[in-house]
Amino acid sequence: MSEIHELLAIRYAHNARRSPENFIGGDPHDTDMPLDYFVWVIRNAHRTIVVDTGFGEQQARERGRDILHPVSEGLQAAGVDPDAVKDVIITHMHYDHAGNNDLFQNACFHLQDSEMAFATGRCMCHAHANHPYNVEDVVGLVRRVYAGSVQFHDTVSELAPGITLHHVGGHARGLQCVRVMTARGPVLLASDATHHYRHMDEGKVFPTCDSVSDALLGYDTLRSLAKPGHIIPGHDPKVMGLYPALSKQAEDWIVRLDIEPAEGG
Repeated sequence: MSEIHELLAIRYAHNARRSPENFIGGDPHDTDMPLDYFVWVIRNAHRTIVVDTGFGEQQARERGRDILHPVSEGLQAAGVDPDAVKDVIITHMHYDHAGNNDLFQNACFHLQDSEMAFATGRCMCHAHANHPYNVEDVVGLVRRVYAGSVQFHDTVSELAPGITLHHVGGHARGLQCVRVMTARGPVLLASDATHHYRHMDEGKVFPTCDSVSDALLGYDTLRSLAKPGHIIPGHDPKVMGLYPALSKQAEDWIVRLDIEPAEGG
Protein backbone atom coordinates (compact mmCIF):
# COMPACT_ATOMS: atom_id res chain seq x y z
CA MET A 1 0.00 0.00 0.00
CA SER A 2 1.11 3.57 -0.69
CA GLU A 3 2.07 5.81 2.19
CA ILE A 4 1.40 9.54 2.47
CA HIS A 5 4.42 11.87 2.60
CA GLU A 6 5.20 15.47 3.32
CA LEU A 7 7.14 17.00 0.43
CA LEU A 8 9.38 20.07 0.69
CA ALA A 9 11.27 22.23 -1.80
CA ILE A 10 14.29 24.02 -0.33
CA ARG A 11 15.65 26.91 -2.41
CA TYR A 12 19.40 27.25 -1.92
CA ALA A 13 20.72 29.28 -4.89
CA HIS A 14 19.75 31.65 -7.70
CA ASN A 15 20.95 32.74 -11.13
CA ALA A 16 19.69 35.91 -12.81
CA ARG A 17 19.35 35.49 -16.57
CA ARG A 18 17.23 36.40 -19.60
CA SER A 19 14.73 34.10 -21.27
CA PRO A 20 16.72 33.57 -24.54
CA GLU A 21 19.35 31.74 -22.46
CA ASN A 22 16.76 29.19 -21.36
CA PHE A 23 15.52 27.88 -24.72
CA ILE A 24 17.11 26.19 -27.70
CA GLY A 25 16.53 28.74 -30.45
CA GLY A 26 16.22 31.61 -27.97
CA ASP A 27 13.04 33.47 -27.01
CA PRO A 28 11.69 36.51 -28.90
CA HIS A 29 10.12 37.92 -25.72
CA ASP A 30 13.56 38.43 -24.09
CA THR A 31 12.29 38.79 -20.53
CA ASP A 32 13.80 38.16 -17.11
CA MET A 33 13.72 34.40 -16.53
CA PRO A 34 15.99 33.48 -13.62
CA LEU A 35 16.82 30.01 -12.37
CA ASP A 36 16.26 28.96 -8.78
CA TYR A 37 18.09 25.91 -7.45
CA PHE A 38 16.41 23.41 -5.14
CA VAL A 39 16.87 20.29 -3.13
CA TRP A 40 13.79 18.40 -2.02
CA VAL A 41 12.80 16.42 1.07
CA ILE A 42 10.32 13.53 1.22
CA ARG A 43 9.31 12.43 4.70
CA ASN A 44 6.78 10.76 6.95
CA ALA A 45 6.92 8.84 10.22
CA HIS A 46 8.84 5.98 8.57
CA ARG A 47 11.52 7.72 6.50
CA THR A 48 13.23 10.93 5.42
CA ILE A 49 14.62 10.98 1.89
CA VAL A 50 16.60 13.82 0.33
CA VAL A 51 16.31 14.38 -3.41
CA ASP A 52 19.47 15.90 -4.91
CA THR A 53 22.31 17.51 -2.99
CA GLY A 54 22.92 20.85 -4.70
CA PHE A 55 26.30 22.60 -5.00
CA GLY A 56 28.63 24.51 -2.71
CA GLU A 57 30.58 27.77 -2.69
CA GLN A 58 33.32 26.66 -5.09
CA GLN A 59 30.92 25.71 -7.87
CA ALA A 60 28.93 28.88 -7.21
CA ARG A 61 32.04 30.99 -7.78
CA GLU A 62 33.20 29.04 -10.83
CA ARG A 63 29.79 29.11 -12.52
CA GLY A 64 28.57 32.55 -11.46
CA ARG A 65 25.71 31.39 -9.27
CA ASP A 66 24.51 32.98 -6.04
CA ILE A 67 24.05 30.80 -2.97
CA LEU A 68 21.17 32.10 -0.88
CA HIS A 69 21.35 29.51 1.89
CA PRO A 70 23.84 26.62 1.93
CA VAL A 71 22.13 23.26 1.51
CA SER A 72 23.15 22.22 5.02
CA GLU A 73 21.46 25.33 6.42
CA GLY A 74 18.27 24.60 4.50
CA LEU A 75 18.15 21.05 5.77
CA GLN A 76 18.66 22.24 9.33
CA ALA A 77 15.85 24.78 8.96
CA ALA A 78 13.58 21.97 7.74
CA GLY A 79 14.49 19.81 10.72
CA VAL A 80 16.55 17.32 8.71
CA ASP A 81 19.73 15.83 10.21
CA PRO A 82 21.96 14.75 7.28
CA ASP A 83 23.58 12.06 9.43
CA ALA A 84 20.17 10.48 9.99
CA VAL A 85 19.25 10.37 6.28
CA LYS A 86 19.39 6.80 4.98
CA ASP A 87 18.45 7.42 1.33
CA VAL A 88 19.40 10.14 -1.14
CA ILE A 89 17.97 10.22 -4.66
CA ILE A 90 20.18 11.81 -7.32
CA THR A 91 17.93 12.81 -10.24
CA HIS A 92 21.06 13.24 -12.38
CA MET A 93 24.73 13.95 -11.81
CA HIS A 94 25.02 17.54 -13.04
CA TYR A 95 26.96 19.85 -10.73
CA ASP A 96 23.83 21.52 -9.31
CA HIS A 97 22.20 18.23 -8.34
CA ALA A 98 25.07 16.03 -7.16
CA GLY A 99 27.42 18.18 -5.08
CA ASN A 100 27.62 18.24 -1.28
CA ASN A 101 27.29 14.45 -1.19
CA ASP A 102 29.75 14.31 1.70
CA LEU A 103 26.97 15.76 3.88
CA PHE A 104 25.27 12.35 3.88
CA GLN A 105 27.79 9.97 5.36
CA ASN A 106 25.26 7.27 6.27
CA ALA A 107 23.06 7.35 3.18
CA CYS A 108 22.57 5.05 0.22
CA PHE A 109 22.50 7.04 -3.02
CA HIS A 110 19.98 6.08 -5.73
CA LEU A 111 20.57 6.83 -9.41
CA GLN A 112 19.97 5.40 -12.83
CA ASP A 113 22.45 2.95 -14.40
CA SER A 114 22.52 5.04 -17.55
CA GLU A 115 23.50 8.24 -15.75
CA MET A 116 26.58 6.77 -14.07
CA ALA A 117 27.57 5.06 -17.34
CA PHE A 118 27.25 8.35 -19.22
CA ALA A 119 29.07 10.49 -16.63
CA THR A 120 32.04 8.10 -16.57
CA GLY A 121 32.05 7.07 -20.24
CA ARG A 122 33.43 8.20 -23.58
CA CYS A 123 31.12 11.20 -23.97
CA MET A 124 32.98 12.88 -21.10
CA CYS A 125 35.93 13.28 -23.46
CA HIS A 126 33.99 16.17 -25.05
CA ALA A 127 33.81 19.56 -23.31
CA HIS A 128 30.25 20.21 -24.46
CA ALA A 129 29.07 16.97 -22.83
CA ASN A 130 31.13 17.17 -19.64
CA HIS A 131 30.53 20.85 -18.87
CA PRO A 132 27.40 20.27 -16.72
CA TYR A 133 29.27 17.76 -14.56
CA ASN A 134 31.83 18.42 -11.85
CA VAL A 135 34.55 15.80 -11.88
CA GLU A 136 34.98 15.79 -8.09
CA ASP A 137 31.26 15.12 -7.60
CA VAL A 138 31.41 12.28 -10.12
CA VAL A 139 34.48 10.80 -8.45
CA GLY A 140 32.76 11.09 -5.07
CA LEU A 141 29.84 9.03 -6.31
CA VAL A 142 32.18 6.46 -7.87
CA ARG A 143 33.87 6.11 -4.48
CA ARG A 144 30.46 5.48 -2.97
CA VAL A 145 29.89 2.72 -5.52
CA TYR A 146 33.04 0.97 -4.32
CA ALA A 147 31.97 1.53 -0.70
CA GLY A 148 28.66 -0.20 -1.38
CA SER A 149 26.53 2.87 -0.75
CA VAL A 150 24.97 3.33 -4.20
CA GLN A 151 21.89 1.51 -5.47
CA PHE A 152 21.34 1.58 -9.22
CA HIS A 153 17.94 1.66 -10.89
CA ASP A 154 16.88 0.83 -14.43
CA THR A 155 13.93 2.78 -15.87
CA VAL A 156 11.16 2.43 -13.20
CA SER A 157 11.61 1.41 -9.55
CA GLU A 158 9.63 1.58 -6.33
CA LEU A 159 11.95 2.98 -3.68
CA ALA A 160 9.40 2.79 -0.86
CA PRO A 161 5.61 2.59 -0.59
CA GLY A 162 4.31 5.69 -2.36
CA ILE A 163 7.70 6.69 -3.87
CA THR A 164 8.69 5.65 -7.39
CA LEU A 165 11.60 6.58 -9.66
CA HIS A 166 11.04 7.06 -13.41
CA HIS A 167 13.76 7.40 -16.04
CA VAL A 168 13.02 10.27 -18.43
CA GLY A 169 16.32 11.21 -20.07
CA GLY A 170 16.59 14.14 -22.44
CA HIS A 171 18.31 16.83 -20.39
CA ALA A 172 20.75 14.21 -19.04
CA ARG A 173 21.23 10.63 -20.24
CA GLY A 174 20.06 9.12 -16.96
CA LEU A 175 17.70 11.83 -15.69
CA GLN A 176 15.00 10.44 -13.40
CA CYS A 177 11.94 12.07 -11.87
CA VAL A 178 10.39 11.12 -8.54
CA ARG A 179 6.68 10.45 -7.99
CA VAL A 180 5.56 10.92 -4.40
CA MET A 181 2.20 10.08 -2.86
CA THR A 182 1.01 13.02 -0.74
CA ALA A 183 -2.20 14.09 0.95
CA ARG A 184 -3.21 15.85 -2.28
CA GLY A 185 -2.40 12.84 -4.44
CA PRO A 186 0.68 11.99 -6.49
CA VAL A 187 3.14 14.86 -6.89
CA LEU A 188 5.93 14.57 -9.44
CA LEU A 189 9.36 16.07 -8.84
CA ALA A 190 10.23 16.55 -12.50
CA SER A 191 13.72 17.88 -11.76
CA ASP A 192 15.24 19.05 -15.05
CA ALA A 193 12.83 17.16 -17.24
CA THR A 194 11.24 20.62 -17.31
CA HIS A 195 13.30 23.50 -15.92
CA HIS A 196 10.40 25.96 -15.92
CA TYR A 197 6.67 25.44 -16.34
CA ARG A 198 7.08 27.10 -19.75
CA HIS A 199 9.31 24.34 -21.09
CA MET A 200 6.69 21.65 -20.74
CA ASP A 201 3.70 23.93 -21.44
CA GLU A 202 5.18 25.27 -24.69
CA GLY A 203 7.04 22.15 -25.80
CA LYS A 204 10.41 23.92 -25.71
CA VAL A 205 13.78 22.59 -24.57
CA PHE A 206 16.49 23.96 -22.28
CA PRO A 207 19.86 24.40 -24.09
CA THR A 208 21.78 21.95 -21.86
CA CYS A 209 20.46 18.76 -23.39
CA ASP A 210 21.68 15.25 -24.20
CA SER A 211 18.75 14.44 -26.51
CA VAL A 212 16.16 16.93 -27.74
CA SER A 213 13.81 14.16 -28.87
CA ASP A 214 13.97 12.44 -25.49
CA ALA A 215 13.35 15.76 -23.74
CA LEU A 216 10.22 16.36 -25.83
CA LEU A 217 8.95 12.82 -25.33
CA GLY A 218 9.68 13.25 -21.64
CA TYR A 219 6.91 15.84 -21.37
CA ASP A 220 4.43 13.12 -22.31
CA THR A 221 5.91 10.89 -19.61
CA LEU A 222 5.52 13.65 -17.00
CA ARG A 223 1.86 14.14 -17.94
CA SER A 224 1.24 10.40 -17.71
CA LEU A 225 2.57 10.34 -14.14
CA ALA A 226 0.76 13.35 -12.64
CA LYS A 227 -1.76 15.99 -13.59
CA PRO A 228 -0.27 19.36 -14.60
CA GLY A 229 -0.87 21.08 -11.25
CA HIS A 230 1.04 18.28 -9.53
CA ILE A 231 4.21 18.48 -11.66
CA ILE A 232 7.05 20.43 -10.04
CA PRO A 233 9.68 21.90 -12.41
CA GLY A 234 13.33 21.79 -11.46
CA HIS A 235 14.31 25.49 -11.50
CA ASP A 236 11.23 27.71 -11.72
CA PRO A 237 11.09 30.57 -9.16
CA LYS A 238 7.29 30.44 -9.44
CA VAL A 239 7.34 27.41 -7.12
CA MET A 240 8.20 29.66 -4.19
CA GLY A 241 5.19 31.88 -4.86
CA LEU A 242 2.68 29.13 -5.52
CA TYR A 243 3.22 26.92 -2.49
CA PRO A 244 2.87 27.70 1.23
CA ALA A 245 5.98 28.22 3.34
CA LEU A 246 6.96 25.56 5.84
CA SER A 247 6.99 28.26 8.51
CA LYS A 248 7.04 32.04 8.80
CA GLN A 249 10.83 31.90 9.08
CA ALA A 250 11.02 29.85 5.88
CA GLU A 251 9.07 32.22 3.61
CA ASP A 252 10.60 32.44 0.12
CA TRP A 253 12.98 29.65 1.10
CA ILE A 254 11.23 26.38 2.04
CA VAL A 255 7.76 25.46 0.80
CA ARG A 256 5.42 22.49 1.14
CA LEU A 257 4.57 20.80 -2.14
CA ASP A 258 2.15 18.34 -0.49
CA ILE A 259 -0.36 21.19 0.01
CA GLU A 260 -2.43 22.55 -2.88
CA PRO A 261 -0.82 25.59 -4.53
CA ALA A 262 -2.35 29.02 -4.70
CA GLU A 263 -4.58 29.73 -7.71
CA GLY A 264 -4.76 26.03 -8.57
CA GLY A 265 -1.05 25.74 -9.54
